[in-house]
Amino acid sequence: MNFFEAQDSARRATRWLVIVYVIATTLIVAGVTVLVAGAFAQQGRSPDPAVLLIVAFAATALIVGATLFKTARLSSGGGRVATDMGGTLVSENEQDPLRRRLRNVVEEMAIASGVPVPEIYVMEHEEGINAFAAGFTPGDAAIAVTRGTLELLNRDELQGVIAHEFSHILNGDMRLNIRMMGVLYGIMVIGLIGRFILRGSYHGSLISRGRNKNSGGALAIGLGLTVLGWIGVFFARIVKAAVSRQREFLADASAVQFTRQSDGIANALKKIGGFEARSFIKAADPEEVSHMLFAVGANFSSLFATPPPLTERIRAIDPQFDESQYQTVRSAGRQTNVDDSVAGPVAGFARMQGGEVNLPQSLAASIGRPGIEHIEFAQKLHRSIPADIATAAHEPARAYLMTLALIIDVSRNAADRQIDLLKLKLGDERAQLIRAYHQEILQMGEEFRLPLLEISFPALKRMPPKKLEFLLDLARELIELDGKIDFYEFCIYRILTRNLAQALAPSARRQKRRPASRSAVRTAAIEVIGLLADRGHESPDEKRQAFKAGLSVFGDWSESTQLASPSADAVAKFDQSLDVLQRMNSAATQSFLEAVNITASHDGKVSVQEAEMIRAICASLDYPLPPMLSGPPATK
Repeated sequence: MNFFEAQDSARRATRWLVIVYVIATTLIVAGVTVLVAGAFAQQGRSPDPAVLLIVAFAATALIVGATLFKTARLSSGGGRVATDMGGTLVSENEQDPLRRRLRNVVEEMAIASGVPVPEIYVMEHEEGINAFAAGFTPGDAAIAVTRGTLELLNRDELQGVIAHEFSHILNGDMRLNIRMMGVLYGIMVIGLIGRFILRGSYHGSLISRGRNKNSGGALAIGLGLTVLGWIGVFFARIVKAAVSRQREFLADASAVQFTRQSDGIANALKKIGGFEARSFIKAADPEEVSHMLFAVGANFSSLFATPPPLTERIRAIDPQFDESQYQTVRSAGRQTNVDDSVAGPVAGFARMQGGEVNLPQSLAASIGRPGIEHIEFAQKLHRSIPADIATAAHEPARAYLMTLALIIDVSRNAADRQIDLLKLKLGDERAQLIRAYHQEILQMGEEFRLPLLEISFPALKRMPPKKLEFLLDLARELIELDGKIDFYEFCIYRILTRNLAQALAPSARRQKRRPASRSAVRTAAIEVIGLLADRGHESPDEKRQAFKAGLSVFGDWSESTQLASPSADAVAKFDQSLDVLQRMNSAATQSFLEAVNITASHDGKVSVQEAEMIRAICASLDYPLPPMLSGPPATK
């Protein structure tokens, strides 16, 4: 299953969730209405149709209102979910080696995947081994792990768990999981009210030293509402189990694919089976969050346990595993003396500046699917970031300045004028710091720019919204200063804008977009393919041939299309084209990516600058493309 198939699968699961929600709500409302009618009959009275109608309406409003309330509470993104579950944000100046290792692993996986670094949380009071990813989009995602995960897993095992969670980010599972949380809360609310009535009636009858007729009726109503609440829970559990089990197996398989070794995630699962606290959590309601956890959060029956059974998951990775082997990991000790610090350049990192890279055989198949070669590259690149730049990327105020440094003109034609503008807007001291960051980033190489932007997002998101609005306005002024906008810098700006918008208003991304028309897609594809052909090839003839070769993917209509000269409003057209291309269906998207691949590689070579522009275009379209590497293509 590739990225686009996984996204489509998540959307289909969401539709089924809505259907089950409607069925469960209907049955619960009908049951409440029957319960009230029975209460009338118990008193020898005929049920009043108007009263029953009001009861049905009130029950429906209560369920829907509870769902909307929970969904609205979760609309601020993955960080809210992590905080509600007792998570503590890993700080930018974290000194604890276990938490530094966690942050390094998450950042390496983000660089390898081509997505913004998620916020990172630790559930300090949870001894079991568990984790989850939450959020509506990669731009507002959060990853949380329990303290037991940090203390009991080694680096390979932790990497396997984090790779599993990144699969959920890339495959669209997070949005589905948050919607499940809202739905589950709504259809559980009747049962919660029933249990509250039961407790109140029981304690009231003890105080009155006798269960009178009224208290008995209240007990009956409470019991009835509790039973009705379990109707919704029953349906929700079945859907969660059916949907989540399949996607957990997919995430396990993806973790093996990402890391190219099965021992990491398999051993993590084995440790869960042999650890006395297993994967159980205490701070949150396991019923509400079970579908989003790495492993089972509480003792559910096998029918309703959301993640598949441990043994079944391990045998899917290691067919020779036997349950008796759980015993060997019961004595797993807590790790100490962990050293995973980032201490400057790593020997053997292949600098790609000015060189050539290999495009994958299929861009579409590579989207959202990093391999071990990408993770190894990300590890070396991550550890080669100079200490002052790495520190700046993790501190909100300095990440703010470093982001502006990424937008300074790399050709240096407009750099001095841009610095003058920054002095006017921010003052001499900060403008000079931005210049220093810019010069150091130039020395680091082109391949560092997108990763630095991805690493800086968690720090940027902690800035006040007004300052972020100012940042975006200033960034726009910088790239428009000389009247000639560099397309790569514009892509950086667009990625910055989109991901900050996702982080500041995650729920806005849930609005359904109208599919683009065929003619609009054609026009947009012509614009972007023409840009790639023009920027990636030298002679006019090579540009025309690359343009024609790329558009040939779309069929006969492309034969009469000619490569146009760049217009004065090329950037505005490019921006509009990317908006249209985001609204393509999966089949059209994969055809477009094939056209990009053919166009870029038509002359038999792809420069680092060209490859990073393709990555920037994909990132601005929310297609997470792993780094494109130099040297021979990785074997599969």
